[in-house]
Amino acid sequence: MPTTPAILVQNVSMMFHNPTMKVDNLKEYVIRVLRRKLTYTEFWALRDISFTVRPGERLGVLGYNGAGKSTLLKVIAGVMKPTEGTVEIHGVVAPLLELGAGFDMNYSGRENIFLYGATMGYSRAYIRARYDEILEFSELQDFIDAPVKNYSSGMRARLGFSIATAVEPEVLIVDEVLSVGDAKFRRKSEAKIKSMFDKGVTVLFVSHNTAQVRNLCDTAILLDKGRVIAQGGADEVCDMYDTMVRK
Repeated sequence: MPTTPAILVQNVSMMFHNPTMKVDNLKEYVIRVLRRKLTYTEFWALRDISFTVRPGERLGVLGYNGAGKSTLLKVIAGVMKPTEGTVEIHGVVAPLLELGAGFDMNYSGRENIFLYGATMGYSRAYIRARYDEILEFSELQDFIDAPVKNYSSGMRARLGFSIATAVEPEVLIVDEVLSVGDAKFRRKSEAKIKSMFDKGVTVLFVSHNTAQVRNLCDTAILLDKGRVIAQGGADEVCDMYDTMVRK
């Protein structure tokens, strides 16, 4: 019998409404809606996307800014519901998207470890058991009791990455998070992701860095204006993307 795919994306499209006029407040918005005077244009961020990722496969997603990469990952992670098409995921998922976006800026780093962990579905007991590991990996021991609003964006991303990777997933969805922190922490983050790979984790990885995609991924797809324009081996697709960038 054929192996059940870890990720199955079938004919996925995602459409957004872009207002054609500026609405300054909620009252004006409601009035325009009731009077049917709110006009908008349709913007298709994704069009008819289909692909399969087998268990243990590592798929890179490449494309210019605005190509639809992050939207695709959010649809697959369940953050957004597609306008058309279906997504199936089999296994425990760890989505590394917009690290630190769920932090409360007035809480300390210590408090946010438990808060952010809860938003990702981790129990308090699980976070407590992994707390020392999270703190050590983030390298924020000297700042952990300071309010997160005093952290730099890099520090917040490091803490978010450390919390998000304190799990043993079967499917890992990664959006540009290996660019967080300084060069030393980037190498450390990449090694952490690779350690998950060694356990046979299925990976969906977005990056503009073709060297990372070549190093971390087996296969890749190339998006342009919301459509898949190339799909195949990582080296082959990275070569196409590098050629597009040079042009």
